[in-house]
Amino acid sequence: LMLYSSQGLLRSDSIPEVGEDAAATVSMAETLSEEERDELRKELAKVEEEIQTLSQVLAAKERHLAEIKRKLGINSLQELKQNITKSWQDVTSTTAYKRTSETLSQAGQKASAAFSSVGSVITKKFEDVR
Repeated sequence: LMLYSSQGLLRSDSIPEVGEDAAATVSMAETLSEEERDELRKELAKVEEEIQTLSQVLAAKERHLAEIKRKLGINSLQELKQNITKSWQDVTSTTAYKRTSETLSQAGQKASAAFSSVGSVITKKFEDVR
């Protein structure tokens, strides 16, 4: 990884990418010609500059978004409620939720019917005892 300042190259650290070993990175850097190194340094500086520009644009967009929300009276609590509502709607629209809900509903109806019949049997027994 090469870091640049307005004066030029600050330092050069070789950090291997995921799955790459340090020895391979060092040997690859040694095989580059000076011209290839210069090209890569220019590309690196360009990409770093693009990243900085994109970060600044993103920050400006986020400030603009916050301003629009403020003008609309949207606050964090309202956003949280909207997110929860949307998430709940997403969950309830899934096939798995619908199947589970139907199964639980049927189980509840069967349990209710069973309790009802047990209750009527108990009531009948009490009436017979009297």
